[in-house]
Amino acid sequence: MSPVGPRDPAPSRLAYRLQRLMLTPGFRRFLRTGLPCLAVIGTVGILAADQERREAVRLWVDDLKAEIQQRPEFMVKLMAVDGASPVLAETIREVIPVDLPMSSFDLDLPDMQAKVQQLDAVKSAELRVRPGGVLQVSVDERQPVIVWRNAEGLELLDETGHPVMPVRHRQARQDLPLIVGRGADQRVAEARALLDVAAPIDHRIRGLLRVGERRWDVVLDRDQRIALPETEPVQALERVIAMDMAQDLLSRAVTHVDMRNVQRPTVRMADTTDTELRRISANQAGATTE
Repeated sequence: MSPVGPRDPAPSRLAYRLQRLMLTPGFRRFLRTGLPCLAVIGTVGILAADQERREAVRLWVDDLKAEIQQRPEFMVKLMAVDGASPVLAETIREVIPVDLPMSSFDLDLPDMQAKVQQLDAVKSAELRVRPGGVLQVSVDERQPVIVWRNAEGLELLDETGHPVMPVRHRQARQDLPLIVGRGADQRVAEARALLDVAAPIDHRIRGLLRVGERRWDVVLDRDQRIALPETEPVQALERVIAMDMAQDLLSRAVTHVDMRNVQRPTVRMADTTDTELRRISANQAGATTE
């Protein structure tokens, strides 16, 4: 029997390769994160392969989700509408009907806000859930400044000409001035400027008539009318108001003041005035004959 020699301290080829592999940073990261992930994925895959297990997990997740969402701190119990008139507030409640109490997770706030902002009377709106379970609807309501009569009826407009709401009768908003005609809603700012200039005779103004979508007529009581030009109508109306204040122009038997040609203003007298003038002329002629 041959004697056993001294043990070689050098590692085996396999051990050497394993040691070299452990010195590789990528392999160490794989052992630290990749291998556990693969183990978890494999375990989930084995469990998910069973239909009954998948259904049980789904039911468990749904129950857990419902339990969290239905907690009292997530429940919305009231809806408050701020910045809107009573009529608009009622309309908003009809547009976004919610069956309260309801979980805040079930509220589609962007969709509800879009529905509120589609209302003509709403300039802007913001929806949020306040602490205490209150659905807060903050509204910037459009304020009507003028009444527009068109082929469809009467409409309230704001300062930009945007519709606010329809009205059934003129008497419902006699506090607001009236504009009439096609395209008048596109020139609300100009109409308001004309009304400001006509403030000295505002008690006599019946309304502003848009003629041919090009120019304005100021309609007064006693069947009087002021025809304004297409360009610079405010300045033309200022001249008429100045003539009225200086010479009581509109207090006379005048039917039309035509300012379409500002270089040659034209005044049309009433037929009764012509008749009276003829009568006076006839009387004067008879007196001369005698």
